[in-house]
Amino acid sequence: MSPSLSPSPKASTHRVVKSGTGEFSTAAANGGPVGTGTIRRYSVQVEGGTGIPAAEAAKEIAGVLGDRRGWTANGRDGFQLVSSGPRDFEVKIATPDTVDRICGAAGLHTRGEVNCNVGDQVIVNLKRWLTGSPQFPGPLHEYRALIINHEVGHRIGHGHEGCPGPGRPAPAMMQQIDGLHGCEANAWPYDEKGVYLQGPGVP
Repeated sequence: MSPSLSPSPKASTHRVVKSGTGEFSTAAANGGPVGTGTIRRYSVQVEGGTGIPAAEAAKEIAGVLGDRRGWTANGRDGFQLVSSGPRDFEVKIATPDTVDRICGAAGLHTRGEVNCNVGDQVIVNLKRWLTGSPQFPGPLHEYRALIINHEVGHRIGHGHEGCPGPGRPAPAMMQQIDGLHGCEANAWPYDEKGVYLQGPGVP
């Protein structure tokens, strides 16, 4: 899995801190498998000093990955939240400085602003988790869903996509932080009817 960058509309009541402890706590949360096909086990970890309860974050992320508009709609990919044992990937919420350190070690320049996906880790920038993106007009929880869907989309083999046309939903695999280019902001890979919201491939 090659590394990728992705930045994360309405601020949370939590305060964005630039640096944390550098140590992560794993959410003591487990769930049953969601979806069918290949079930990928994942944990949720939060850096100390962020003020984000790990269990709270895990609940929100599990809700995204289990949503019927998410990747499970393809009938091939499923997920399971675990707190211990073997896992396929980790979702880590980290302060901007820690994101820069982890992502920078893989040659990615996050500039204290964006998320990254490297190795077996989805690294979510605390700033994006708490403040969203100015390019995404909508509730913060929807932007958080976009972060997770976009990065997990890379993990299951999807590349970036562009806007399919004016007024149409932006694909979850579109880098919406760079502008919507006529599309409507959207956090989900599938619509309510199970139709994949696709755009043209982007090199």
